Amino acid sequence: MNTEKAVLGGGCFWCLEASFQMIQGVVGVLPGYAGGSTENPTYRDLHTRETNHAEVVEITFDRDSIGYKEVLDIFWAIHDPTTLNRQGNDEGTEYRSIILYSGDEQKTIAFASKTEVQKLWDDPVVTEIVPLTKFYEAEEEHHNFYQKHPEKAYCQVIINPKLEKLRAKFADRLKTT
Repeated sequence: MNTEKAVLGGGCFWCLEASFQMIQGVVGVLPGYAGGSTENPTYRDLHTRETNHAEVVEITFDRDSIGYKEVLDIFWAIHDPTTLNRQGNDEGTEYRSIILYSGDEQKTIAFASKTEVQKLWDDPVVTEIVPLTKFYEAEEEHHNFYQKHPEKAYCQVIINPKLEKLRAKFADRLKTT
């Protein structure tokens, strides 16, 4: 398998994790933290807003099935990249829109993708594009949150509408199993 990793943040990592787990060619999604300065941050640390990390997901995908640009196309569609440090009711720098690239190819694709998506919005796209220095995996209770707790209010009110939008817009990219 020809795999690559993408690290993206667009609000709560539970939303991104549940979304990307549905996509053909995605072989793994881990929630975590990146983009800040604190070593080995925890969820509790993140929400003190002193770490400068964002909630992110590390997406492992098979390049023979889906490319980095297509991963970014999905990313842009499932969150609002024009709201600074916020997605819906989730507010703070930990919820910012961010692409953390690895290598020149990802950097080039990320900036070109942001330029293209800006044409779809009247407001400025505020998504940060920065090099990935380190990804810190989130605590186990954050893994597969939507699958473990679909009845929770957050899953019903916040995640489900995003998944419905994803199903409608990317029906041809969804896993069949």
